[in-house]
Amino acid sequence: MTFLLHHLPLARAERAPESVALAFGDATVTYEALASTIERVAGGLVRLGLEARERVAFYLDKRVETVATAFGTAAAGCVFVPINPLLKPAQVGHILRDCGVRVLVTTIERLESLSEIFTDCDSLRHVVIVGAGHDEGRAPPGIARWSWAALVNEAHSARHASIDGDVVGLFYTSGSTGTPKGVVLSHRNMVAGAKSVAQYLENDERDVILSALPLSFDAGFSQLTTAFHAGARVALLNYLVPRDVLIALSAHRVTGLTAVPPLWIALSQLAWPDDVADRLRYIANTGGRMPRETLAELRRKLPRTKPYLMYGLTEAFRSTYLPPAEVDRRPDSIGKAIPNAEIIVLRPDGTRCDPGEPGELVHRGALVSLGYWNDPVKTAERFKPLPAAVSRHTSGVVMPEIAVFSGDTVKTDSEGFIYFVGRFDEMIKTSGYRVSPTEVEESIYSTRLVAEVAAFGVPHAALGQAIAVVVYGPDGTDVDVDRLLAECRKALPTYMVPARVDVHDGPLPRNPNGKIDRKSLAAAFLARHSASS
Repeated sequence: MTFLLHHLPLARAERAPESVALAFGDATVTYEALASTIERVAGGLVRLGLEARERVAFYLDKRVETVATAFGTAAAGCVFVPINPLLKPAQVGHILRDCGVRVLVTTIERLESLSEIFTDCDSLRHVVIVGAGHDEGRAPPGIARWSWAALVNEAHSARHASIDGDVVGLFYTSGSTGTPKGVVLSHRNMVAGAKSVAQYLENDERDVILSALPLSFDAGFSQLTTAFHAGARVALLNYLVPRDVLIALSAHRVTGLTAVPPLWIALSQLAWPDDVADRLRYIANTGGRMPRETLAELRRKLPRTKPYLMYGLTEAFRSTYLPPAEVDRRPDSIGKAIPNAEIIVLRPDGTRCDPGEPGELVHRGALVSLGYWNDPVKTAERFKPLPAAVSRHTSGVVMPEIAVFSGDTVKTDSEGFIYFVGRFDEMIKTSGYRVSPTEVEESIYSTRLVAEVAAFGVPHAALGQAIAVVVYGPDGTDVDVDRLLAECRKALPTYMVPARVDVHDGPLPRNPNGKIDRKSLAAAFLARHSASS
């Protein structure tokens, strides 16, 4: 029975040991071989003296050792902490200190880049070096250094006992303010998520899933858990440019691809090989709403591929999906609740919103995580008891049910399909109106005059906030700002027309999970224009 995270690949290894679990470059790894490595990692961590639930971080690109570290840590009864390989030393140091990491798995090159942060990482005791160079240089003072081979050199049966409610992973997610927060996930959260996603994507052992998103992103890690639950193959990809994704889709004969809107926008502008279009069973979008023009272009290129539009938040993994059969009728919808979850839209007073009435998306069910690591204040803001008016508990149940209050504004239609409006902390308040930046961006994308756009509010003496946008032209071409604004005036009410359009000299910056970084663009915009005023 697969009720702990590491049971997903281990159980599949018992049923189909010779089937391929991972592909990386030209190499493949069977489920049997992966299971053996996972067991050895678990034994190696216990030999290092780790206690139950101590943290093991990996700061690596995608490779077999990265996957084995995550699931081996779970098998040892410890907690894995994926660190996005795009993060800089200061950000890595924050994560290591925040959750008291005991073991860091990385490469010699990355270790050397972190040399200045180790003096503040009091909990760190061991560094495991993957790849060549493990015997080069010196270990930081007070920290033992091991090669990957030394960690996995012998089998060891000792483990710390775990149940499905125990903590297994910490996923650090950026907020609208302050430093990243560690979302605490249990075995139950992750296994329930794998089963739910595999159910609605209809994954089975014939699938080949391309891992294009960072494993530090909950949706990226989901590519592993979903595949292992279904017995599918995962092709690991560290891509440099979007064209690398198309090459990998062809080389690995991929049947399923999940990505975020900026990557879909870039991919929609490329020519897709015929063999990919013939073989790709589904595409899935997460991490923000896909522009309608992008979706339409992808569907023209992939007429036989099913599109799944998804919504999720790290605090509850996945929340909704729109079935492919509904895409033509309601392409702007994020769908309905995924299996084994309930999504409720609430007013500030805790009562349910009527159809068409904006309210906060609230998620209840097995995927609700355990809060934010060591942060009771932020946890209490986001994880709250369900109001009695909407709770499914009967009157005799004394303990409250905790749900995730997402901070996202949504509304439903008469059939219960949900539509994203915007984030509370990103809503633009202008001329007495609340404006969703997503709605402004969608209108600008529909002009087909830009490749990428980010909208945000900036202080304005008369309006409260004015709407500013930063755009990047298709393939780097110039953007006709006057024409763009003219199109906006045709499509948007006056209060939603941007007051300022800046043209960016390259693709818009991304955050570590590949989403367009509205926050950094807004800060740069304000710095640029305050300096010039």
